Amino acid sequence: MNTGIQVVETIQSNPDIDLILMDIKMPGIDGYEATRQIRAFNKEVVIIAQTAYGFAGDREEAIQAGCNDYISKPIDNDALSKMIKSYF
Repeated sequence: MNTGIQVVETIQSNPDIDLILMDIKMPGIDGYEATRQIRAFNKEVVIIAQTAYGFAGDREEAIQAGCNDYISKPIDNDALSKMIKSYF
C-alpha cells in the first residue's frame, strides 16, 4: 500500500486479513489514523505498528491508537516472528 487511505480501503474490502504491519509514516493519513479508522469496523485484526523514526512515546501512541504491538525498523526478523506467533 502507498497511503493510509489505501490500507483502510483494503481492510474494508478484505475482512479475512488477520495481520497488518502498519507503517506509521504514510502519505494521506498516517498509520495512527489508519489504525483508528480500521478499529471502527474491525476489532479483531492484529495490527503491529512499524516505524523507522523510533521516538520516545511512539509505542504508547501506537497502542493508544489501537495497534496490538509495535516494532521499530530496522526490523529484527526473529523478534517480529516471535511477536506474530504470540498472536496466532
